Amino acid sequence: KDDALQRIIATLANKNEELQNFIETLNHTLDRVQVNSTQVVSDLEEEFDTLYSILDEMKESMTNTIKQETVRKSHELQNQQTQSTNALESAEELLEFANNALHITDEGEFTKAAKQIKDRVTMAPAFRLTMKPKATDNMTHLMVDFIQERQLLQGLKFLPVPRAPEIVLEDCLVIDNEVTVTWRIPVEDSKIDHYILEYRKTNHEGLPRVKDEQCWEVVDNIKTSEYTLQGLRFDTKFMNFRVRACNKAAAGDYSDPVTLETRAFNFGFDSTSSHLNLKVEDRSVEWDPQGGKGVDTKVKGKENKGSAHFTNLKNMSRSGTPSPKRTSVTRSPAPRGARDRFTGESYTVLGDTSIESGQHYWEVKPQKDCKSYSVGLAYRNLGKFDQLGKTNTTWCIHVNNWLQNSFAAKHNNKAKNLDVPVPDSIGVYCDFDRGNELNLI
Repeated sequence: KDDALQRIIATLANKNEELQNFIETLNHTLDRVQVNSTQVVSDLEEEFDTLYSILDEMKESMTNTIKQETVRKSHELQNQQTQSTNALESAEELLEFANNALHITDEGEFTKAAKQIKDRVTMAPAFRLTMKPKATDNMTHLMVDFIQERQLLQGLKFLPVPRAPEIVLEDCLVIDNEVTVTWRIPVEDSKIDHYILEYRKTNHEGLPRVKDEQCWEVVDNIKTSEYTLQGLRFDTKFMNFRVRACNKAAAGDYSDPVTLETRAFNFGFDSTSSHLNLKVEDRSVEWDPQGGKGVDTKVKGKENKGSAHFTNLKNMSRSGTPSPKRTSVTRSPAPRGARDRFTGESYTVLGDTSIESGQHYWEVKPQKDCKSYSVGLAYRNLGKFDQLGKTNTTWCIHVNNWLQNSFAAKHNNKAKNLDVPVPDSIGVYCDFDRGNELNLI
């Protein structure tokens, strides 16, 4: 009954946490709706203001053109008007002179007057002016037709955006510090130009949390519907992923986010199990001659400086599962108390997490002045005097940089020299279900 009740309580607690996360997501989405709405209204007003500005500039320019044409025609017609008025006055004066000449009785005077009239008529402006206006009153050549532009404006619509992609979970692959994410578009869209992939690390399973400690990382301008993130450090248990499609104009909605398991094995050291001559912090250990009796030899090492995981070390093909099933680890009070602290020549410290199933990987990176160290695995029944590699329940890689350098794999008090250079860091891969394996990275 107690176990059943505990399961019910655990289920309710998980559901409460899930609901709380969902409510936070809704609140965040509501806030973002208001923020984004304000932003798009501001953008819309800016676009219309730009359009109004362009129209005002065009109106001013075209109005100036009409005014210039008006001034030109008016100037031409006014000049013609002035010339015609002057010619009319001259012609009226000549007409009056000719009428008066008809009354001259003296033949000599009459002949003289007739000759003057003839000469003046020949040179009269009235007979030299064109009677056609140099400008017309027509201004239709400066009219505009806004039918097409009006139709374009009336046809203004919001930008078409691509549909949200769908991440194909079964085709995603998490392996060897790399993640391959695959997606598809629910409706064929030939106008998609590229995709944007976003990801972040997290230690929370399930849907991404709004108040997660990690920020989204962005990979832009992806031209295919698959992308492989390389050179990652699997130092969290999970990673969140989402993707959106973009055309030349705008970006669409994000896909539903997915959470992939990295199977990162993160642990610290159990200081209650360490030898007194070791100074232990959460993720590092060094020699401490003041902690107890022993040789005054300085040794430093760092554990789990970034971890990685493999679905299957010997089979790296894409047939591996996209997000391998969770493995079993236990982090609890250390399996041994202070009275079982390592002692004697067993300068050892245990990790604070035990492995119960699955595959796990971690790394050890020694400092440059480290002279000797071992890293490996042991069953829980390791005695306080036992040393790594010297019993049938321990396996280790041993590095010795004293007078005679050695690099060897040890188990059951047997050593196998490794004829390779000592690497900068040693990776430990443990396949619990198949038996322990040590591999160099």
